[in-house]
Amino acid sequence: MTDHVHDLVAVREATERLLEAAGKLDDGAVAEPSRLPGWSRGHVLAHLSRNADALINVLQGRPMYANSETRDADIERDAPRPLAEHLADLRESGAAVLAAAEAPADWSRTVTMRNGVTDSASRIPFRRWVEVELHHVDLGVGYELEDLPEEFVIRENDFLAERFAGHPDVVPTTAVTADGRLWTTGGGADGTPVTVRGTAPDILGWLCGRRDGSALTVEGGSLPALPPL
Repeated sequence: MTDHVHDLVAVREATERLLEAAGKLDDGAVAEPSRLPGWSRGHVLAHLSRNADALINVLQGRPMYANSETRDADIERDAPRPLAEHLADLRESGAAVLAAAEAPADWSRTVTMRNGVTDSASRIPFRRWVEVELHHVDLGVGYELEDLPEEFVIRENDFLAERFAGHPDVVPTTAVTADGRLWTTGGGADGTPVTVRGTAPDILGWLCGRRDGSALTVEGGSLPALPPL
């Protein structure tokens, strides 16, 4: 089972890195576009705060979001706030989700995420870690995929490869790094198996939709187009 205690420490450290980086911005920079289409940096920060609230709901047995419309409306409402309000909200909500996750609980239980997706409660801290790390990159403030902790990159590649395994639109695919790390995914679509080679961060960028895969080399065909997360 996933070590949720270890992951909670990683979440706390990642949140501190994010808060330190965001604290160097100003109100004008928060209003500028992030790397996510249609979202400003304020949208990214607002999403992170509301995601913390949503994960508390999951841990405590409530629906993650009331509905998708409410989720989107809350982000739009909070996105234009001044930097100081974003930082205070992110600090408070981040501490609250950590506190909720530190309460005694059955970590082997199954919980329900957004859109009816289920998972082990023990993986909720890792899911929060993913949100904080990848959206830190999305802010476009100098924190890149190559700056992510190596453990995080390997585990997120594991998670995403598993997510796309057997997908009906993806041919059998093997991703390999120069040091021999390997991930297999896809396999639900007819076609010649392909091998994708590159660094672990570049493979992550392709798997999570943050990079176009141009830094990867592909053998056996073209780089598979992955469905959105």
